[in-house]
Amino acid sequence: MSPRSASVNEELRRRSRERLLQAAVELVDERGFEATTLGDIADRAGSARGLVSYYFPGKRRLVQSAVHRLMHRTLEEALEREPRTEDGRERLARAIDAILGLARDRPVLMRQHMAGLLQAEGFVECPEQRRLSELLGDTVARYGSADMTADYPMLRAVLMGAVYAALVPGVPMPVPALRAELFQRYGLDWELGLPPERAGAGTPERDLSRFFAPGARPERG
Repeated sequence: MSPRSASVNEELRRRSRERLLQAAVELVDERGFEATTLGDIADRAGSARGLVSYYFPGKRRLVQSAVHRLMHRTLEEALEREPRTEDGRERLARAIDAILGLARDRPVLMRQHMAGLLQAEGFVECPEQRRLSELLGDTVARYGSADMTADYPMLRAVLMGAVYAALVPGVPMPVPALRAELFQRYGLDWELGLPPERAGAGTPERDLSRFFAPGARPERG
């Protein structure tokens, strides 16, 4: 049997990494961060346990990358859903609703993510985070920013603050109130994006495979 080509090996590595990211999101969403081990993640992904450390230096780094992947694919899906639009105000409304929707639908996962950002190693760049940054930056530009160096970090900050406020144990703020505050800040009409009355309050989707599909386009970075 002839040896596999470099391109085949690269594709196999990419698929293995995708499975680990998906397994990390699923397990932390189900059990929480502390109750999820790297061995659990490897087993769910069908990977050798040593392969996890090949791609990621630790559990927190893996989970941070996995949540950033879920965030950027959720945002991408919201921005590109039908009817597709280039209108900057509509796209900003969709972005706000997508991020607040994750806080509403996946509180365990997003609470663990926010807590992880406050740990000693803090925020770490990864391909997933860079793609999320590109999407948010493009959204700010389409909205009509005249100062991207100030407006993009501010949008990121207010979104993180809203997610934190929605997830504080014991005193969470309701997502519709947070949405109203953000929409007022950016001068957006309530009917834009996906208003809460249209978003519904059903059981969050459990199958996350489309966000981590092996056939999805590779990340830039």
